[in-house]
Amino acid sequence: MDILFGSIVSGVLIGMVLALVALGLTIIFGVMDIVNFAHGEFLMIGMYTGLLTAQATGMDPLFCLPVAAAVGFVLGVLCYGGFVKYLLRGPMIAQLLGTFGLMLVLRNLALLFFGSEDRALHHGLLVGKSFDIGMGIILSATKLATAVLSILSFGAVWLLMNRTKIGKALTATALNRQGARYMGIPTERMNMLAWGIGGATVTIAGALIVNFWSVTPYVGLIFTMIAFTVVALGGFGSVPGAFFAGLVVGLIMEIPGFWDFFQLSFAIDWMADVPMISFKYTWIYVAYFVIMLISPRGLFGWKQ
Repeated sequence: MDILFGSIVSGVLIGMVLALVALGLTIIFGVMDIVNFAHGEFLMIGMYTGLLTAQATGMDPLFCLPVAAAVGFVLGVLCYGGFVKYLLRGPMIAQLLGTFGLMLVLRNLALLFFGSEDRALHHGLLVGKSFDIGMGIILSATKLATAVLSILSFGAVWLLMNRTKIGKALTATALNRQGARYMGIPTERMNMLAWGIGGATVTIAGALIVNFWSVTPYVGLIFTMIAFTVVALGGFGSVPGAFFAGLVVGLIMEIPGFWDFFQLSFAIDWMADVPMISFKYTWIYVAYFVIMLISPRGLFGWKQ
């Protein structure tokens, strides 16, 4: 039972972070109907930003989030203004291949400047610390703080989208671009803002994740597929959907823990011979394809 509770808690914590990772992707798609294949590379840049800022200033890694947010916002705005807006004039295939090319450019620039070796944080108020909450559940202090900060970041974006004029303008642009333009909303600026917000949220997520996950220029590939799965499950363009779907995908990542629980509880010998931990990410990919086959609009999809 301890294994079961521990897996559930761990899945919920990591799910909150994954929701924040997917949030920027769903905002960009919701406003512009374009899939950003470079989303994982934005996260990778956020991880390097948090890591290098903490190392250069001696600050606690969790205090480096504003720097990561600023870098992500500027990166998103520059990518849109200097590249993406020109892709929108072409067919959908040009947009897909264009953001795929952006992914390769960012990844290879990271290889050029940072090298291919793993880098990790080794200092911080919470790094290496944990809390024993009973029932055999030990919480990593960094993962707990990351989950809490992810919820706060998510809440801030939700308030922006639902309680401000800018958020309503973004929503109007997403629902009917031409109608929004007729009402005087600068849709071009809304597109740029969507990329800025999307970049800021995912780099914040990266700066949080680097507290317990090592970073390389290739780390974005894993999180890109995870983000696509979260967005597909929650519904393309749905902010609440991204949050709840992140929790579900977080639990899917803990399938090896559930597997061990059933194997030990029911003494099923053959289950012990299956290296389920090796298929940890496979289940996410399977979930993605199943979701797209059964419900292409996801659980909370709101755009036709």
